[in-house]
This record gives sequence, structure tokens and C-alpha cells, in this order.
Amino acid sequence: MAQQNQNYGADDIQVLEGLEPVRKRPGMYVGSTGAKGLHHLVYEIVDNSIDEALAGFCTEITVNILEGDIIQVSDNGRGIPVGIHPKEKISAATVVYTVLHAGGKFGGGSYKFSGGLHGVGASVVNALSEWLELTVKDGQHIHFQRFERGKYFKELAVIGDTSETGTSVKFKADSEIFEETVYDYETLLKRLREQAFLNAGIKIVFTDYRNPDDIRSEVLYYEGGIRQFVEHIHNTRGLDSLHEEVIYISGRKGDTTAEIAMQYNDSYNEVVLSFANNIHTIDGGSHETGFKNALTKVVNEYGKKFGLLKDNEKLTGDDVREGLTAIISVKLTECEFESQTKVRLGNPEVKPFIENLIQEKLMNYLEENPEIAKIIFEKSVSALKAREAAKRAREQERSKAIFGKSPLPEKLADCAERDNRYTEIYIVEGDSAGGSAKQGRDRRYQAILSLWGKMLNVEKARIDKIYGNDKLLPVVTALGTGIGEDFDISKLRYGKVIIMSDADVDGAHIRTLLLTFFFRYMRPLISNGNIYLAQPPLFRVSRGKKLFYAFNEEERDKYISELADENGNTSKIEVQRYKGLGEMDPEQLWETTMDPERRTIVKVNMEDAMKADEVFTILMGDKVEPRRLFIEKNAKYVKNLDI
Repeated sequence: MAQQNQNYGADDIQVLEGLEPVRKRPGMYVGSTGAKGLHHLVYEIVDNSIDEALAGFCTEITVNILEGDIIQVSDNGRGIPVGIHPKEKISAATVVYTVLHAGGKFGGGSYKFSGGLHGVGASVVNALSEWLELTVKDGQHIHFQRFERGKYFKELAVIGDTSETGTSVKFKADSEIFEETVYDYETLLKRLREQAFLNAGIKIVFTDYRNPDDIRSEVLYYEGGIRQFVEHIHNTRGLDSLHEEVIYISGRKGDTTAEIAMQYNDSYNEVVLSFANNIHTIDGGSHETGFKNALTKVVNEYGKKFGLLKDNEKLTGDDVREGLTAIISVKLTECEFESQTKVRLGNPEVKPFIENLIQEKLMNYLEENPEIAKIIFEKSVSALKAREAAKRAREQERSKAIFGKSPLPEKLADCAERDNRYTEIYIVEGDSAGGSAKQGRDRRYQAILSLWGKMLNVEKARIDKIYGNDKLLPVVTALGTGIGEDFDISKLRYGKVIIMSDADVDGAHIRTLLLTFFFRYMRPLISNGNIYLAQPPLFRVSRGKKLFYAFNEEERDKYISELADENGNTSKIEVQRYKGLGEMDPEQLWETTMDPERRTIVKVNMEDAMKADEVFTILMGDKVEPRRLFIEKNAKYVKNLDI
């Protein structure tokens, strides 16, 4: 045991002054020092401009990515106050950028609604930037100040005259803090587009100047607000709306306001996005719970009122939300978030407010629009019937297991170990590859499940179809967790679920189908980190007894160069291109793809569930056009595409 310091006293207490706590523990303030935290810097500054817009003083925001990944955010709001702060005795603008929890969002007078609730946004960005330059126009003068890693050497100074007002912030993220400092255009565009949808009438101009030959720019301006947000989701995902009009409901109680936009489509999946003061509450909260509860209640009450439901029938929340796209946006004077990263809204008073709003206004809407009500109701009842069919199929499978008819899949070669902390299952496409994997594996802890034939695309099928599918049911049975509402991760038989398919287009299709299935019906396996992708080699490069396996063309060429003789002669080098896993003998498959000491496997994570949801819908849905656009847009990022 290490020797403890017996002289623990006042000198051992470290006091972090000014912005030092931010640089010491950046993750506490922006979530991480990876890409997520990097982009969060931009969000914090943009949120300040959005707050000006919410207060009614800003109509246009400009966001630029400049050469060198420098960010510039400008608005035409009032401009940060530049007068001398009575307590700090320096400019109020300097206080905002150098003192934690300083801003115009605490007294309730400057901003009624604010996303930057904690008042740490500007100062945190300053602390985590290599440098930051602040320019303020107050209608008379242009004021300027430069900071370096949160510190300044000159006071805010007047550098010119102007009749305009507004604030401009230019900063470069600190490479000493962040693992990477390159911004992703699409990530920022998605967030800025959300802000434009959530604040109808605000114009956001976003431009990426980093590549002079390919300057990308978007003007984001939506007078229809969240109604257009719903339409945008349907258009980008290639979903057909079941009714032309987007249902829109709004209401106010005191200083709290709410907007809800919703529309049903022909898919079997729901997209419900909630926001509080323009912040995307990824984990929902009281506003989202209130909406879901009220929606279920209203549709059931409508069915009973008009005799559309039998006495013993009751629609569940999943039934009434099948194929629903909904945006819930609330604005409050005091948001109670679970953390600075604001992923879940806690305000308890919001839930009954939303419930009452939906119950009153949605019921009125359905009664006034019987054709739309009929469409929604028929969609919900169809989901109910599918759920009941799935229940019957599930019980049938359980009864088979009880009577020993199908305890485990026929194609499963199980392992001896039963503790899932040590076990792993390889899901392999084809009997040939499956045979090699079975012979090459370590039987103590590695199980092999062979699949064959065309797999069901679950994006185009309901859960009841899975129980009758001879390609997917073996996966369900082998893993032991159940699917959908019956999913229980504690019953997972293998700690690692490894998809092993050929390194070609067909193999990629198999992977996508399986990942779509896991994403839709066993999503906790992804969020819990149980799903992996095997990485088989593409080439075998050998000369005599020297042998290398290459996973891409660059590696292949490197090994060829290493094996060449002094004169660069490569005639004695053999290069084998693997077209499929089945071409490898058991020993090769073990040493390249299955041996934990030498293999490479990629964990499938889900940092952005909404983005994953969107991509699966585009790639696996019915519509060709969105898929074509997605491929055209992303083809340049694909490496090692084997056609």
C-alpha cells in the first residue's frame, strides 16, 4: 500500500482562480475534449446570439469557418454592454468573457428566455481557445479586445465609429486542450439548421471558407418554423407523409410557451425531438413525457368516443407513435437541466402544462379534421395488430423452447464458457466462412453463428415479421435477450457480438442489414458497447517464409516494398487478394481475424442516435432519391470500396 501524506493541511488545498478550473477540467464544461466538445464551443457562442434574437433584438446571425479552423460568429443584436462594471471595475464585456457565471441571464431583466442558462458559455469558450477576439458595436463606437487562453493584456478599446450594433466573436480552439481542432461542416450545419427551425424568422448564414476551391454556404431561414422542421425530416429521409398538413399546436402559461408540430408518415419508426430554450434535450424530460402521455390518452379517448375501439382494446404509446415525426419546443424563464451539457429537462411544472395543452387542442383538432383523425387512428390500430401478432409469435417461440423443440439455433456452434464477461459470438455470412470459423475458433469462449441467404430489411418490416424470419430469428434466439419491448440485456449470452462479413460490397450490405436490425430492435446492445465489426484482411503478401496480411492497398504496397530485394525486384513476392472469408483456411482466419492477441475489431458506438436513425432510414428505406443524394454527397469519403 502506498505511503499516505500524514501532513495534510491548508497548503494542500488548491485554489483555481479565474478561468483555471475550465482549463483544468474542460470536460465538466463542454462535455469532452474530443470532437463533441470542440463543436460545443461554437454552440455556446451561437446560443448567445440566439438569446439576443429571442429577446427581440437580433434578426441575422453569421457563422463562418475560416482558414485554419478559426470560427467567427457575428450578430446584429444590441452588442454586449461595454460600460464599466460597478463591482469588477472593468468593462462588462470583459467580465462576460473572463468571469464564470457572469452574464445577462441571471436577473431575468435582460433575457426572458435563454439557452445559455449557466452564464458560462462565453468565458468557457475564451478559456479553451488559443486566442479569442471580441468586437462590439454599440451604435456609436466599435470596441475591440483580444484574449489568449482566457487572459487579456489590453483593456477593451475603441477602434472606430459606427451607427450599427452587434457582437462579433472570432476564436481558435486550443490544440493543447482538444484532441482535434478540425470542425465538421455537416455537424455544425445540422445544429444551425435546428436553431433556424426553432426560431421562425431568424436568418442564419453559414459559410465554410477553408477550401477556396469549394466554398460551401447555406442561408437558413424558415418562416414556418418547426412545421418546416417536420417537413425537412420527411424530405431528407425519403418518407411519405400520410396527411398533407403538419399538425401545429401552441400555447402559453405565464412565461412558459410551447410549440408542437407533428405529422405521420408511412414508416414504422418514430422520430420525436424535444427542445428547451432551443437546446436539444437528447434524453427528453418533462416536456417530452407530457407530450407522449397526452398523445396516447387523446388517441385512445377519440377511439372510444367514436366507437372505433373495442371495449377491451387499448392502444399503447408505441402504437400511437408508430410513423410519427414530432417536434416539441418549450421556452421557459428558468430551465432545470440535469447538467451543463443540458440533455434532459427536469422542470416538473412543464409536464402537466404540455399534457393539458395536447389533450385540449389535439382532441379539438381531430374532431374538426375527421379525415386526418381516421388516418392516425388506422395507423395506430395497424401497429396494435402487428404488436399482438408479434406477441403470439413470441409466445410460440417460447413454447418451442420450453418443450425443447428449438432451444438454440441449428447453425449455432456454441462455446463452453457461460459467463458473458468472457464469451463472444461471431455472426458469419455463408456456410463456407462459417465452417472455417468453427474450425479455427477457440471453443472455450468463441461461438459461431452462420447465416445464409437474403436477410430481412427491418426498415421495411414490423416486429411481427422478425419472429417468422429464418435469417433473423436465429440471431434473436442465440443472443437470448429478446427484442423490442421484451429486450432484457441481463440475458445476453455473449459479451461481444461480432459481425464478420466479407470485405466487399455484399459484405457491407450484410453488415448494414444486421446493424439496422440491432439499431431498431436491440439498441441497448449498441449503446452498451456489445456490437463489434470484424476486420478481415484484404491481401496476403508473402515471400518464402515471410508473410504479412494487409488490410488495405497502402499496407499491401508497404509490405511489397519491404519484401523486395536490394534491387527492388518484386518477382518472387506472392500477393493474394481475398475475395471472401471462405477463401481463408481455419488457421488463417484465426490468426488474422479471430485471435484476440492479433485481430482488429471495431466497436460500434452511437454518439448521435438521431444521425444514426436518419442514415439507416435513408440507406434502408424505400426511396431511391434520398439514397442517391446521400451516396453522391459521401462517396468521396469512402476508402477501399470493392466493386
